[in-house]
Amino acid sequence: MFVLIVAGCSSSTGGSGDLSVGIVLPTKDEQRWVQDEERFKEAIGESDYSAEILFSQGSSAKEKENVNTLISKGIDVLIITPVDGDSAGGAVEAAKDEDITVISYDRLITNTDAVDYYVTFDSVAVGAAQAQYLVDHSEGSGIPLYLYAGAATDNNAFLFFEGAWNVLQPKIADGTFVIANSSEAETLQDKAELTREEMSKIVSQLTTGWDPAEAKNKAETHLTAAGDDMKGDIAILGPNDDTARAIADVFSGDSAITSYVISGQDATKASIQYIIDGKQSMTVFKDVRTLVKDAMDMALTILDGDTPETTGTYDNGSIEVPAKQSDVISVDKDNVKAEIVDSGYYEASEFTGLE
Repeated sequence: MFVLIVAGCSSSTGGSGDLSVGIVLPTKDEQRWVQDEERFKEAIGESDYSAEILFSQGSSAKEKENVNTLISKGIDVLIITPVDGDSAGGAVEAAKDEDITVISYDRLITNTDAVDYYVTFDSVAVGAAQAQYLVDHSEGSGIPLYLYAGAATDNNAFLFFEGAWNVLQPKIADGTFVIANSSEAETLQDKAELTREEMSKIVSQLTTGWDPAEAKNKAETHLTAAGDDMKGDIAILGPNDDTARAIADVFSGDSAITSYVISGQDATKASIQYIIDGKQSMTVFKDVRTLVKDAMDMALTILDGDTPETTGTYDNGSIEVPAKQSDVISVDKDNVKAEIVDSGYYEASEFTGLE
């Protein structure tokens, strides 16, 4: 049997013979996915299977082309990180038509029954961890709260926001925080639980598209519109590390912002340096080594003709998809060395000012 893991540029690794594992990741323009590529190469190198890694460069059309290419090479299992959860349906349905087992990796493919398994971090827990850090590190009441979201095409962006809202909404309701940059969130601020449609209104207004340039533009627009009462000591829900750095750069450049607490996720090298330097408050560490191991273990189990272990299910709008979830860790200046360097994830030599 063979495995496909979906990602646009191509690289091959692993054993000899027929292609065993195909990997398609969404883009090489975000450090997160370059990290995943390297971890997959390491994991595959330790297995008896060969692999090809492709990148879709943010294009659903390229993603479908990548899947078709790997199907033509005889794969039996597809692992795919979709560019757009909805649009990926056509690609994975083509795989299922060829009796290929489909594993959705990190992002859930939605509104299709052509998904067999999902390997993920607990995305709701990620958002909750980001929000809890803002709560724990903000003092007083009436604190301006700036909200930002990931891509509206990414199901994870909704799960992250759901987790954050679960924690932040009670603190908005009791006056700890005041929403500074979202009329849609203000309208819904008294609702503890939001429907998907309600979340969509907020996410669509606050989306960064996971693009640092878009995040920068939004932050600049919001600060230009903000009055003095929405400045001073503030809290910022940063969606991920790349966008958090862009947002932090904008806010740190405004003399009316006296301090800010900002969240992130992915533990990218650049943001670990920002945390050491005090420019970013925290990141949610999603140890890609664990996620890759879970994905590879699942793939190899399937290749061996057995049924993979799962820990829960996710509703993708069409079916309940069996899932394997990995834990996440909040990292800030206090524990960055222990969690990131001492664990062997990065080398100390890659940073400056690390104590």
